Order: sequence, then C-alpha cells, then structure tokens
Amino acid sequence: MLKRPSSKAAGESKPEAYPQGYVENFDELRTKLADFFSILIEEVLPMPVMEQAEIQSILPHRYPFLLVDRIQELDPDRRIVGIKNVTINEPFFQGHFPGRPVMPGVLILEAMAQVGAVLALKSMGHALRPVVYLTGIDGAKFRKPVVPGDRLRFEIDVVKKRTPFWKMQGKAFVEEEIVCEAEVTAMVTEEKAVKAEE
Repeated sequence: MLKRPSSKAAGESKPEAYPQGYVENFDELRTKLADFFSILIEEVLPMPVMEQAEIQSILPHRYPFLLVDRIQELDPDRRIVGIKNVTINEPFFQGHFPGRPVMPGVLILEAMAQVGAVLALKSMGHALRPVVYLTGIDGAKFRKPVVPGDRLRFEIDVVKKRTPFWKMQGKAFVEEEIVCEAEVTAMVTEEKAVKAEE
C-alpha cells in the first residue's frame, strides 16, 4: 500500500523531494499504469486469424508454391493482411541468385495474389469449391529486394467487386518499409466436375 511520508511535526510543510518511485496520488498512478500497459499491448503481435491448415483447406497450392504462412487480419469483402516468412530454404534461392539470394519479384506478386485469393474465397463462402484465376497485374512496382530472413506482410484492400471479377490494391511490407505494390485482378469461378464419357 502506498503511503504519504509522515511529517515530523504538525503543520510541517510537505517535503520538496520524495523517495524514488513515490506516487503522490492514485490518479497519477492510474495514468502511469495505463501508459505502461498500452506499450505492452502495442508490442504484442496480433494473433493470426487463420493458420496454415485452414489456408490449405482454401487454396489448392502446395509446397513449394504455397506462399502464404498465415492470415493476421480478415475483413470479408474489404481487407486482408497475410504473412510470408522468407527463409534461406526456399527452393528458388538455389538459382536466384547463387551467393546473393533475392526473392523473385514475380513470386512476391504470386504471394500477394494468393493472399487476395483467400480474401475472395472466404468472402464468397461457396458450398462448392471455387477456383481463382489471376487475370491481371497493373502498376507493379518493386521498391527494395526481399532476402532470406525477411518477413513479408501483405496488406490488400478491395477496390472493386463485380461477380465474378475482383480488383484489389496490394502492398507488401518488410517491417514498416514498402517493398512492392500492385493492383491485382482475378476471376472466381466454380470448379466443374469432369463428366465421364458415355
């Protein structure tokens, strides 16, 4: 329990200096605690809303071409945030480039498109298994090389949606620095069963 230092004599004025860590009133204490916990909350990474198993239940891609590790944020029909952890074990680093590994720009765009596909498929909620086909990439820009050890964060917003087409604006970040951006267009259609010949 916090106590105010007692005066030696009645009527003695309040001491000018207080012991280290002394809090004069509880309003000040509440403010300090609120500031402390807000810092802790900001430093904690958001919990993923979708792990690898669920991603694989939505996307048909598999290793080594599944380029989405987790989904951290999902707002159906509006926005999605996905993560790709880039490691030295990626098979494309064997030839791109030996001694100076750099993630190919086309694969950054592919990862961006896969995150966008998760958004489209989760938003539509079809009973049948839909398929997403990439139909266009516009205004692609690469700002900085992506190398082993980087953590790619894709932030994608829906620009326009008119069945069966989706247009999305995507940005890829490493920490807080943008490394790639593009407008992605895709078509979502139902997977048709192949009929046996009679």
